[in-house]
Amino acid sequence: MSKATIGLLLLLLAGAIAAGSMALYYRGSAIDYKAQRDKASDALNLANAAIDDMQVRQRDVAALDAKYTKELASAKAENDALQRKLDRGGRVLVAGSCQKQAAGSASVDNGATVELSDIAGRNVLGIRAGIKNDQSKIAALQQYITEQCLK
Repeated sequence: MSKATIGLLLLLLAGAIAAGSMALYYRGSAIDYKAQRDKASDALNLANAAIDDMQVRQRDVAALDAKYTKELASAKAENDALQRKLDRGGRVLVAGSCQKQAAGSASVDNGATVELSDIAGRNVLGIRAGIKNDQSKIAALQQYITEQCLK
């Protein structure tokens, strides 16, 4: 074999080794980039799922808020109507049971109604409004805890 042929073969061998090295380098880079892409894609999917869940929860909380705000407004309107009725001379009657005072044994008179004074009537309506308000808030919080916090 001539020196030129041997030189050409060595040159071809060196080129093949260089091409193989470059191919392995770029293959490794491609694998690394694919792994990074897959990791970023998974993180994006997770973030999108979290955003979707938060949006659903926000809609649920807004609906819950609207429901109980409407309920509170209705109770306030009812109480305001009763206050106006009282202002126009209406009476507040309270159903109850009272002990009868008799010479013999004591007995209970069920179903009796008691008419309250103007000031007592206003106090009863104020207390009633507070109770309705508190009950509505408690129900809203209980539903929020059940539907949102315990999920």
